[in-house]
Amino acid sequence: MYTTLISAEQLAALPPAQTVILDCRFKLTDPGWGQQVYDAGHLPGAHYLNLDYHLSGTKTGQNGRHPLPDGQRLAVVLGAFGITPSTQVVAYDDAGGLYASRAWWLLKWLGHDAIAVLDGGVAAWQANGGQLTADAPASHPTRFAPRSAICDSVDVDAVLANLSQNDFLIVDARSQERFRGEGETMDPVGGHIPGAANRFFQDNLSGDGRFKPAEQLRQEWLALLGGREPADVVHQCGSGVSACVNLLAMAHAGLAGSRLYPGSWSEWCSDPARPVAR
Repeated sequence: MYTTLISAEQLAALPPAQTVILDCRFKLTDPGWGQQVYDAGHLPGAHYLNLDYHLSGTKTGQNGRHPLPDGQRLAVVLGAFGITPSTQVVAYDDAGGLYASRAWWLLKWLGHDAIAVLDGGVAAWQANGGQLTADAPASHPTRFAPRSAICDSVDVDAVLANLSQNDFLIVDARSQERFRGEGETMDPVGGHIPGAANRFFQDNLSGDGRFKPAEQLRQEWLALLGGREPADVVHQCGSGVSACVNLLAMAHAGLAGSRLYPGSWSEWCSDPARPVAR
C-alpha cells in the first residue's frame, strides 16, 4: 500500500483492476483548462477531478477561496470511480503535486489511507515510457463510505485563539514574497498570520519536479519545527491547497500528524478585525 508518494515505475506495476487514478490538473487562472488537457490526453484509466467543482465547497466570501467540500458529496464522486476500502488510489497533476496533494489530503480526511501522489506527475510518467490516452476510463461504480478521518483540520477560531495560547505552530506554504505581504495578487490583503513560520511548498521539490529524498525532507522540517511535534503543527497557505504539499512532505518524511487550516489566508484576511503581520 502506498500512502504518501509513488514513483512512475511503481504505478506502472500496479494491477489496474485494483487501482484508481485521479487526474487533478488545474489552473487557477483558467478553471476549465484541466478538463481540456484531460480530454486531450491522460494516464490510462484516469478519472478527472476539478479543484473548484470536486475538491472544494461553496464559497461564501468569508470561508476562503477553496473551502472544504461536502464530504458526502465527494464520497459519491469517489464511489462512482469505483474506489473501495481496498483500492489503491493515485493522484497526479503537472504542478509538483500542488493539486494532487489536495486530493491526497481529502481522501485521508474521508478515512482512505491507500492514496499516494505520483512523484513528478505527468512528466515522470512519460519519462518512464508511459503513454497518455484520450479514451474514457472504465467505470465500476460502488458506494464509497467515509470512515474515521486519518488527518485533521482546525478552524479560524482555533487559529485566532492560538495567537495568545501558542498551542501550535502555523506554517505558511506561500512564497516568501506573499508571506512578507509583497506582490499579493490572489487576495485583497497582503501579509501573514502573526507568529506563523514560512515554508514555501516548492521547497519540498528538487529541480526535476520530484520531491526531495525523505531523509532530506525530514532534516529540513525538523530544523523548521524547532523541537515541536508534528501534531503541534498546523499548515496554511492562500486557500488550503498548496499547504497540502507541506503536509504530504512531512508525512513522506515520517513526520505525520500535522493538521490543515483549510480557510487559510483568504479566509483569515476576509475579516479586518483579525491581525495581520508583515
